[in-house]
Amino acid sequence: MEMVECSLPAARAPRPLPRRLPPLPGGRPALGAAGRSGSRLRVRSERTRRRDSPTMPTAASERDGGGRAALGKAAAGLAAAAVVSLTGLAAEPLSPPPPARAESLTVAFPVSKAREVNRVQRTLVEAWGLIRETFVDPTFNHQDWDMRLQQTMVEMFPLKSEDAAYGKISGMLSTLGDPFTKIISPKEYQSFRIGSDGSVQGVGVFINKEPSSGRLLVMDCIEGGPADRAGLHGGDELVEIDGKSVSGLDGEAAAQRLRGRVGTTVKVKVKVLDGTENERNGRIRQKEVQLSREVINLSPLSTAIISHRSHDGRECKTGYVRLAAFSQTAAAEMESAIKKMEDEGVQSYILDLRNNPGGLVKAGLDVAQMWLDGNETLVNTVDREGNVLPINMARGHSLTHDPLVVLVNEGSASASEILAGALHDNGRAILVGHRTFGKGKIQSVTELDDGSALFITVAKYLSPALHEIDQVGIQPDIQCTPEMLSLPRAPSLKEDDKATNLEMDSCIMVAEQALEIEKSKGSAS
Repeated sequence: MEMVECSLPAARAPRPLPRRLPPLPGGRPALGAAGRSGSRLRVRSERTRRRDSPTMPTAASERDGGGRAALGKAAAGLAAAAVVSLTGLAAEPLSPPPPARAESLTVAFPVSKAREVNRVQRTLVEAWGLIRETFVDPTFNHQDWDMRLQQTMVEMFPLKSEDAAYGKISGMLSTLGDPFTKIISPKEYQSFRIGSDGSVQGVGVFINKEPSSGRLLVMDCIEGGPADRAGLHGGDELVEIDGKSVSGLDGEAAAQRLRGRVGTTVKVKVKVLDGTENERNGRIRQKEVQLSREVINLSPLSTAIISHRSHDGRECKTGYVRLAAFSQTAAAEMESAIKKMEDEGVQSYILDLRNNPGGLVKAGLDVAQMWLDGNETLVNTVDREGNVLPINMARGHSLTHDPLVVLVNEGSASASEILAGALHDNGRAILVGHRTFGKGKIQSVTELDDGSALFITVAKYLSPALHEIDQVGIQPDIQCTPEMLSLPRAPSLKEDDKATNLEMDSCIMVAEQALEIEKSKGSAS
């Protein structure tokens, strides 16, 4: 008999957010973490010769000592079987925890003769166990989740390739009815991480899928990067990459195709709408460009100061901050930008979250705290039991009390909606633009043993005023057009003409008018 045993800390699984954020030494609170200390997930695999039984062994499910489920029959003549045992402690809640409840599950399944498929079988059990412990819907979309594992394992057994085996895991996850709960390969996960690490080998372009049409649109180009130098602009529609259609791909999958080793090239075909931001009826044409891949340093934030004269002739300065994503550096860069603009005499702010698809929730909460005082609620989470748990600041101190407008549109999602909701519901900001995307789910990302990553929806969130966000979005106070996802070109952020081009954006014009009204009432508190 050959036995393989590995012990996996369940602390790698999603950890609940704290109800109150402790203050940093400088006065601003930071997001902490509460965990499930001591909980472990065990996977045990053993091979043994079976001489007497042509059927697959049964699966025994034990919860506090009871319950059995028959696995059913398998193909005759299986030469090997594996036993997987999962044990753990219940997740620690945000309120005072009850005594931990031990759980265990033993499942018997046939070991694939293909080594690479056997590795994915172990990943399947690991992913299934994390879903079982933490997925937001405790009914698993009204199905027997234990039986789903058994069914998937049987389907995976005869496969010969790793890709096909991963496809079975994806199929199992799709039955949950949540498109955001998914598994990605080790290569895809490494690519995903670069968005928060701050650099990438690629062509310097931000891509997102337009929700209403499914088109892949260029959101913006990194100034001076390959795409920028080739003349690509925000609003261009991506059609082909290296001669292959991008139809059906999401933004991340398309970005994967564009990334690659420094010095290599990629051909990109786009649809371009000739004309300027103010010309909605330009001629559509296609163009193809060849781009060289380079090391691209990503900064999620860009700024400008818009100067103008007030009605009484005084010079007024509005600080414009565009946040493209919530990466690990977003909060630090935001803090630096606000302090610099305060030193330059800025009297009001526009925070542009349009087409910001989200990112790290912690980064969104950290940014929110820079604009708020006191013990305000930043967001409410709803766990799998339906409990509403607020996440609050603790003795927060805003970096500025100047009037603030936040720009949003249907490309603003996830952490963008958390930030917009926190600033709006606490009376700190006016929202201008279009209704947001409506992704009101909190996800964990867990790296699995084989280097792949499992994305799990672990909770839903509500705004501080308990407004539903998921599939509803946040409605702005003031509507404006044009919507950035439909613009032929996004506002240029090059240094020489940055402010001029920003003032051509009608939403920024509406924002400035709202700020003038707000300043006439007095500073925000």
